[in-house]
This record gives sequence, structure tokens and C-alpha cells, in this order.
Amino acid sequence: MRQLFIGATLIDGTGAPAQRDTAVLVNDGRIAAVGPRQTITRPPDAEVIDCAGLTLLPGLIDCHDHLASHTYSLAHRWGLDQPQSTRHVRTAAVLPHTLATGYTTVRDAAGLDAGFKQAIEEELLQGPRLLLAVNIISPTGGLGDRISPSGHSCCVPIDPSLPEGVANGVEGVRAIVRTMVRAGADVIKCATTGGASSRPGHGPKDSAFNLDEMQALVDEAHALGRRVMCHALGGPGLRTAIEAGVDSIEHGCYLDEDPELIPMMAEKGIFYVPTFTVYTFHREVSPPHVRARGRDLEPHHIESLQRALEAGVKVGAGTDAGGHQHHINARELQCLVEAGMSSMQALQAATGWAAECLGIDCDVGTIQPGKLADLLVVEGDPLQDITVLQDLQRIQLVFKGGQRCVDRRVSPVVLPLPQPGARA
Repeated sequence: MRQLFIGATLIDGTGAPAQRDTAVLVNDGRIAAVGPRQTITRPPDAEVIDCAGLTLLPGLIDCHDHLASHTYSLAHRWGLDQPQSTRHVRTAAVLPHTLATGYTTVRDAAGLDAGFKQAIEEELLQGPRLLLAVNIISPTGGLGDRISPSGHSCCVPIDPSLPEGVANGVEGVRAIVRTMVRAGADVIKCATTGGASSRPGHGPKDSAFNLDEMQALVDEAHALGRRVMCHALGGPGLRTAIEAGVDSIEHGCYLDEDPELIPMMAEKGIFYVPTFTVYTFHREVSPPHVRARGRDLEPHHIESLQRALEAGVKVGAGTDAGGHQHHINARELQCLVEAGMSSMQALQAATGWAAECLGIDCDVGTIQPGKLADLLVVEGDPLQDITVLQDLQRIQLVFKGGQRCVDRRVSPVVLPLPQPGARA
């Protein structure tokens, strides 16, 4: 099957200036040629897709999502608030709606089991291309420890498709990494600090894991061909993650407080996934201690992003969505621009840089010959107004691997389903 997209203004994801009146030829799901319209010859069997007056982008990438999370409540986290079948159907409804927003690839940062990825690959379900962390690895008392505020353990048996992530000591950490890989993890997710939404007494600068444990985790993951994404906000735990050589720092709100950390990230090629969107929610909606943390970290978070950019650290766009709301992935791009990135840099953070962060830039992230035809056609110019990517009415076409997933010219995009507990 061949398609020829003609007439669009092209933003190719590399950071190169936008090109007007272009042509992109797709052959069997991959990009065959890109260039000015008059330089690309139309094959006689190609479907011509007229994109005049529209903008053509690579399919967008969210580097940090939680597609199977639907509220922050403890009952939901423990699987007590609804039958598991209902929860799975709810998650299954999120996937095609996420794809309909133009996100063709999502790295899920814990909670989504490998069955959903298999269902999409077998075309039982439509959704973005998935990379899975399966579950969070942390020590006892860390982010992944399922203990209630009263000190009681979760009464729900562990789901073998989402194995327990608590590990202690070098050998314990190595064993859990192998367990996650066995369960289908494409990336290893760990946490070396608490978070804004963590329990009182376990905050953004409180450490988890020592350097020996983290080095063992990183070494084991890399030996098994997996990258490491690390939840780390500040304090000694943030330094531990960077010294151990994780592949991306997730959140990194207090990077500005230690002048050595950002240069270390640049030297080691560690990506920065700041996830501004989730902290907007925490400052406005969460419990009082979380709101206070969200307000405290905000100026540091912005300063950290700006210093990272100045140092040459590449940024990946991630929402940390799920617990607060789904289908708002493109809101992160607005947050990045408001924090000091140019619109082009924000787009790179959701395309070319994001694909590098995930280690899949050989296939996606940019519109170049040989890449998979993950393509997004929108009304408007996101370089002038990044918020156009949040408007479903402007999403005209979404292709994933050359397959047409959304064509609003034929039928309207279905609006997202409401999620219980979700708030704007």
C-alpha cells in the first residue's frame, strides 16, 4: 500500500525549520521519500492525501504515562474500587482515545500489563504503540511499596502479570529486574526518592536505594537490553540515580539545587522527562501536604528545565497522566513552552528527542526515509500556537505504521470518555 501526502507544511521532528508545500511518500508502512512537492513523483498506485493548508508532524510520543490508572485513591491503587474486569475495560477504552489525540507511542511507567500490548499488536484493540515498565522497583518503604497509611499491607493478592516491585540489597534488585523483564517489561522503572504525592514523611528529597543497589539495577537492566527510567525529584537520591547511570530522570524537580548534576546528565547522555502536567494537578487538587510540595517545587522545576536545556540535556515530554486525567497528553507541550522552551523544542521533546529517550529513534520520532509512517495531520500551526494539539477538532488524520487510525474528514473523532475521579 502506498500513500502520498501532498501540500502540507512539514515539521519533521528533527528541529529543522518547517517546510511548506511538501510531499511525503509512504510505502508499506514506512516513509519512502520526503521533500518539496514538485520533487516527489506520484506512483500510479498511490493513494493521494491532500493536506493543503494543514500541518504534518510525526506521531507524538508520551515518555511517561499511566494508562491503567484512573484515580489516585488508595482503593483504586489496591484494586478494591471495582471488579478487575471493569478496570480492564476502562483501560481498554483509554487506549484508542489516546491514539485519537495524535499520540502513536506511549511509554507506560507502571501499572499496565503486557496483555494490553499484545492485544494492540494482534489488532484486538486499537491504541498507541506501547513500551511497558510493568511495575515500579523501589526498596521497602519506597514508592512501589504497597503499604497503607495505617501500616497494613494490601489485602489483594499480587497479580503475576504485575509482579511486586519491592527489592532490597544488590542481589534482590538484580532478581526483581529479571522478574520485570520476564513479565514483559520493555524498560525498567525505579524510584530513588519519594514524590510529591507520597505519604507524609516520605517526600521528594527522601532517598531510596543506595549507590550499590542502583548500580546493580542499572547494570542488570542494561545487560538485559533494557533502559532505566528513574523517578527522582531531589536530594541525595537524585544524585544516586545520575551517578549510577540511569537513562532518564523522571521529574527531576530539584536538579537546580546541586550544580554538578545537570553537567553529569549532559556528559552521560541522560534524558530529562520533567512531567510538568502532573504537578499542576497536585498544586490545585491534591491533599494539603501534596499541594504544599507542588508549590514548593514549581520554581525549582522551571529553573531545572532551563538549566538542562542550556547544558545540552535532551528533554522528553511526559505527562505522568492517569491518576489525574487521561487524554491530555499534549497539555505537557504547553507546560514546556510556558516553562521556557520554544515551540519547536517542545515538539522535539514529543517526537525526535522522545524517540531517542525511548531508544526507538531508528523507527519513529521523525519524518525521514526508512522510518515507520507514524504521522499526524492537524489544522493550525503548533509553532505559533502549541495548544492546537490539544484540540481534538483540529486532529484531522492519525496514521500509525502507515495504517489510518483517525480520519476526521470522514467521521468525527469520538470524544474521550469521562473517567471516575478525573478532574481538569
